[in-house]
Amino acid sequence: MTWKHFHKPAALLQVLAAAACITVASCSRDAGRTGGKSMNEITSVEIHKSERRMILYSGDVAVRGFDVGLGSSPVGHKQERGDGRTPVGTYIIDRQNPNSRFHLSLGISYPNEVDRQVAEILGKDPGDNIFIHGEPNNFRRRPGRDWTDGCIAVTNREMDYIFRTVKVGTPVQIYH
Repeated sequence: MTWKHFHKPAALLQVLAAAACITVASCSRDAGRTGGKSMNEITSVEIHKSERRMILYSGDVAVRGFDVGLGSSPVGHKQERGDGRTPVGTYIIDRQNPNSRFHLSLGISYPNEVDRQVAEILGKDPGDNIFIHGEPNNFRRRPGRDWTDGCIAVTNREMDYIFRTVKVGTPVQIYH
């Protein structure tokens, strides 16, 4: 087909429809940047404690970021139950809890093997039940900046998105 055929509306519509299909197909492939995963599939989570920031990734592409609240004593690595610290290290999402006392929650696999070994050397209980979660179900006003017992907190609206897109088995890296 040559350009002179475009004076016919049907031919022009066919070419435009084909171009639109090619464009949509190439966009949906993400040009390989997500390792073959859809841009909506979250493949890893990073939490930067010093920045109070959580970033969700699809492959090596940052999909969405959130401001977070941490434990009531946010500086340093969690060492024992009740210290109010958020752990630092490599973990996975190990469970989803839609019936949490907070607005939805995703469990983090703390303590990992290194955490258990360090706690044993120190003669301490490392604690457990670290989650990414929303606000308390019965809250009357928004909690302050760092109000959890060591968990990572976001708004309820943000937690709706996170709960829907981050699956059990997703790696979580928590940095100082």
